[in-house]
Amino acid sequence: MRPRFKKTRSFLRALLLVVPALSWAGTTLLDTELPERITWQKTPIKLALKVGKEKRVDFPGPVKVGLPATLQPVLRVQSVAGTVYLLAHQPFEPTRVMVRAIEDGAIYLLDLSAGTQGDSATAIQILDPESRSSSVPVYQESDQTEQSPTLPAYGYVALTRFAAQQLYAPARLLRDLPGVVRVPVRREAVELMHGGQLIAEPLVAWRSGDLYVTGVKLRNRTGKAVTLDPRKLRGTWLTAAFQHNRLHVAGDEADTTVVYLISARPFETSL
Repeated sequence: MRPRFKKTRSFLRALLLVVPALSWAGTTLLDTELPERITWQKTPIKLALKVGKEKRVDFPGPVKVGLPATLQPVLRVQSVAGTVYLLAHQPFEPTRVMVRAIEDGAIYLLDLSAGTQGDSATAIQILDPESRSSSVPVYQESDQTEQSPTLPAYGYVALTRFAAQQLYAPARLLRDLPGVVRVPVRREAVELMHGGQLIAEPLVAWRSGDLYVTGVKLRNRTGKAVTLDPRKLRGTWLTAAFQHNRLHVAGDEADTTVVYLISARPFETSL
């Protein structure tokens, strides 16, 4: 383990976050079955679910799902870094659900229904021609690239919490931090950890003064549960913290998480 990483272990334990990192041995990011692609054209997208069968819906970026009260007892919804997992417990009539993009506030409308017939296995990928993350692999950098000396400097804890809130917190809790600005990061598979068990894809990155924080989506690609181990980390990181410290087998609803990496240089340079 690198000396810098050792110094951060007790610090991250105080955060109640597991300290690790994940990688992947250079394959392409492919599912066993290609998803059905649907382009968002301002018309509500109809999705019919099969009771007891989970449906995966991929959006251009991280989203928050506004679930109506009528659906809360009968529909389980989990949103992880741009992927939404839907599981109906019983049939229900078509109901409109609003999905909001965290990064740019874009709104998607879904007309969801559930029944005992049909097949819910095929994943759905929603493409938005107006979304930057749908059309180009690199985020555009904010015009605010230089930090003002009067802006506050944030430590590792504050930056990690900020990144986690942007990807996981309810919309009502989202807030900006003065002096923390978005920076470019390529949304393509990277080799982040030894072992080849996990797929890693950077999602979003920010800069605060001389520090960079990057959220990386991680998914188990094996038939065995994986406990995240910081000793397998590739790259030079000041801190690393997982949203969850264990991934279930591939295909399980809990096979995906996010790792938050803080570095003194941009993500690609630190890797």
